[in-house]
Amino acid sequence: MKEFVEYIVKNLVDHPDKVHINEVGGAHTIIIELGVEKSDIGKIIGKKGKTINAIRTLLMSVASRNGLRVNLEILEEEEEEETEEASPPQE
Repeated sequence: MKEFVEYIVKNLVDHPDKVHINEVGGAHTIIIELGVEKSDIGKIIGKKGKTINAIRTLLMSVASRNGLRVNLEILEEEEEEETEEASPPQE
């Protein structure tokens, strides 16, 4: 499942090297956590969520053949922000 999602997502985004997928498996349920570059989140979700819903539908179809349930979650990765020290106000 992880490879399937990875193939689809990497072909949709502008930064395929920044795609991170984590698969957490249980007895009958698999949770797939997807992390992408912040600028690529819109491409994964699509207009009105159509793209992510299509990916989820494909996953559910593949999982049901194997008697599993699958849940795809998009993780919002935090960017490292540079903090600048504020200079004291000048009078």
